[in-house]
Amino acid sequence: MTSGSEARETATIAQVALIGVFVTALVTAQLTASKVLAFELPFSLPVTGAELVLPGAALAYALTFVASDCYAELYGRRAAQIVVNVAFVMNFIVLALVWSTIIAPAAEASIDPEMFAEVLGASTNIVLGSLLAYVVSQNWDVIVFHRIRAYTGREKLWLRNVVSTGSSQAIDTVIFVAIAFAIAPAVLDVGVVLPLGELLALMIGQYLLKLLIALLDTPIVYAVVHLVRSRDGLESAEVPS
Repeated sequence: MTSGSEARETATIAQVALIGVFVTALVTAQLTASKVLAFELPFSLPVTGAELVLPGAALAYALTFVASDCYAELYGRRAAQIVVNVAFVMNFIVLALVWSTIIAPAAEASIDPEMFAEVLGASTNIVLGSLLAYVVSQNWDVIVFHRIRAYTGREKLWLRNVVSTGSSQAIDTVIFVAIAFAIAPAVLDVGVVLPLGELLALMIGQYLLKLLIALLDTPIVYAVVHLVRSRDGLESAEVPS
């Protein structure tokens, strides 16, 4: 057991580390959203076939739920929602910095400005889809996590991790794909409206991978929570609501 001052210092380090992982993964997701990934399967699934197609941001974005669940378990619902909503504002800062760099004049020694803009300048439909999906799904994740914790107490961390992340990932996937590849292109005339079959395939492919990550990350959540609690003296402390 650490002393009071050491516990406070360790808790601060743990909090900063989890927030750092959350924000890093979120920013990475923003910057990798334009690449579309395709994973070949050894078998065929309904709708998706033998290939899972999903945005490149899905991998980094899944890590944000690991960090937020750890943070929510250790520091409570209010603290977790503050992180989620402050990070939402940070999205706009990232976009402003990226687009200001795109707009700024390029030197002769620079890489091709058009290529730079094409890679880093997320289109309007992607930005709208990702921002709305983020703010809804992340807040849902924190709310569901603590609703389950109210019934289970410290027990069944695996249950609240899987249920909160699994349901919020489903919400995130549906909102993002629907807005980015159907609603925004149709209403704002930006991007391409995908046929219904492709939309469903993209949703299912993205969600299946996210759900798999949610199942596999449970031991990681347990390990992080146990490590922080054992080092900062939170073993017997009650998590604030």
